[in-house]
Amino acid sequence: MNSIFDKINTPDDLKTLTIPQLATLAKEVREFIINNICQTGGHLAPSLGVVELTLALHYLFRSPHDKIVWDVGHQAYVHKILTGRKNQFCTIRQYKGLSGFPKIEESEYDCFGTGHASTSISAALGMASARDISGQDNKVVAVIGDGALSGGLALEGLNNAGASGKDLIVILNDNKMSISQNVGAMSKYLTTLITMQSYNKLKNEIWELTGKLSTFGSKIRNVVGRLDESLKSILLPGLLFERLGFRYFGPIDGHNISKLLRVLRLAKTLKGPILIHVVTIKGKGYKLAEDNAPKFHGLGAFDKTTGESVSSSDSPSFSNVFGQTLAELAADNPKLIAITAAMTLGTGLFSFANQFPERFFDVGIAEGHAITFAAGMATQGFRPVAAIYSSFLQRAYDSVIHDVALQKLPVILALDRAGLVGDDGPTHHGVFDLSYLRIIPHLVIMSPKDEAELRNMVYTAVKYKNGPIALRYPRGCGIGAPLDRPFEEIEIGRGEVVAGGSDLLIVAIGPSVYHAIQARKMLQQHDISAEVVNARFVKPLDRKLFLKKFKQFHDIFTVEDNAIAGGFGSAVIELLAENNFNDVRIHRLGIPDQFIEHGSPAELYHQVGLDAEGICRTILSKFKTGKKKKHILKKWLKAEFSALL
Repeated sequence: MNSIFDKINTPDDLKTLTIPQLATLAKEVREFIINNICQTGGHLAPSLGVVELTLALHYLFRSPHDKIVWDVGHQAYVHKILTGRKNQFCTIRQYKGLSGFPKIEESEYDCFGTGHASTSISAALGMASARDISGQDNKVVAVIGDGALSGGLALEGLNNAGASGKDLIVILNDNKMSISQNVGAMSKYLTTLITMQSYNKLKNEIWELTGKLSTFGSKIRNVVGRLDESLKSILLPGLLFERLGFRYFGPIDGHNISKLLRVLRLAKTLKGPILIHVVTIKGKGYKLAEDNAPKFHGLGAFDKTTGESVSSSDSPSFSNVFGQTLAELAADNPKLIAITAAMTLGTGLFSFANQFPERFFDVGIAEGHAITFAAGMATQGFRPVAAIYSSFLQRAYDSVIHDVALQKLPVILALDRAGLVGDDGPTHHGVFDLSYLRIIPHLVIMSPKDEAELRNMVYTAVKYKNGPIALRYPRGCGIGAPLDRPFEEIEIGRGEVVAGGSDLLIVAIGPSVYHAIQARKMLQQHDISAEVVNARFVKPLDRKLFLKKFKQFHDIFTVEDNAIAGGFGSAVIELLAENNFNDVRIHRLGIPDQFIEHGSPAELYHQVGLDAEGICRTILSKFKTGKKKKHILKKWLKAEFSALL
């Protein structure tokens, strides 16, 4: 017997179903998602929590004519399945497969691309305003949740949307990671009352009637309004939204399709900004995810029965090494503070949070606030470490410049997920940080080649007191470098030669150093001797080392997992130009001037030519045959001369 799920390929297929059939479909959709994500990895818990909500939205609204804007984007798996991508879902976040987030180029149903939090209300208000100017009649719905309401952009959007009076529906998916719930018997009763069509019709008619009366009618309005607000302030969490200009409905059980449909039907008939507060369970329908939503928020392939990762690496991740190192240093330094923006697990700070709860601060999805908060602590003699994903720090750029660097405050920026992060794709690749941070005065920037050097850089950063310092490191596991050695403080701005050579120089930063070392071995098969330098620092550069190498080599290749424009290689070119070395050629290898899609890190680094094979191939194409022969002849003559002596 065929399941209901087998017959659903577009939103139109939903509209013939009964409510009991929709409830059955919800179970089938959950099972489909779990079976696929356990093999590919992905954002499991957020998507399981919005199954009924997504079904209800596509059941009542006419997407893509009506616009459904998803916040964060990792809630949109069900949306993708219902909008013609069910058969491709097994490719989600895989190389050349479906994106893990809404993407305009992927489907007409994805009306706005996303991946970072708190954008939906602003984008939806823009669409609603464009609709009104164009004289169209479509509905616009923003679905926000999973902590995104803690972001300042979301609050800015709410403020503007409420004041605008535009027809706009905002659905707050409250999965206990954003706004606290209030689901008592009285609030359920009031929710039932205020969602009754007869109640709203009567309320609107009375409001219109009293508005036509004299001063007495105005007094009635004031009394009724105050009474209404007083009751809601005591019994409902919606007064804030009403004060912002929204008509508030909720809290509503987000897993009860019948109630969801009733409220959404009413919302479609009303004018002005509306906020529907929906309470859901993150990870709903999969007990392991319900019990440990943070673990199943976003993860790799896992065993469906046990929930354990199927990853085979024995090496710890860079994130965990960072977190454990910070906790180790904090034991001897009571001034050391750890700050994160809703990424305690992702940044490896769970050990620190458990050991030093009074010195750990999770500020929510509010990166700008996190940096300025850290700056405030730094003025009082503390050593704040703000651990934020590289691509998320972009949102705090002004705070880094104005509140930290300008005041030369000793804030430590720990940039996790630097470089190509893999299956999360272009919204999460940390490939711009070296460029956007390098131009900021007073800021030191360093990047470790492996997890052992990361430990020493964390130690160095804590010791450094002359201003802000940033260290950036990749997602995933290290190479297995030993972690049991004593800490070593690294001299600021000092690089190191990791392998000697005579024909050309490869200067790499971060984990690219190991790709350069492997490329060096490949070049030896072509009778090319390459020296490899681990730069360690992008700012300040090791001037002494570079000036020496400018005299020694005519061809220098810089390698970085950052955008070529304005990055590490550009810094080397600037140093070269300042010192008038006209006979030295700098060849920059890095991320090209484009957004890189999703896939495994290995696939992506191969695509952009930054794996060992790609580096070797580029060098062979740039290091011309004539130069190869010249160097080979030079070495032969040197050997012959030595033999004669």
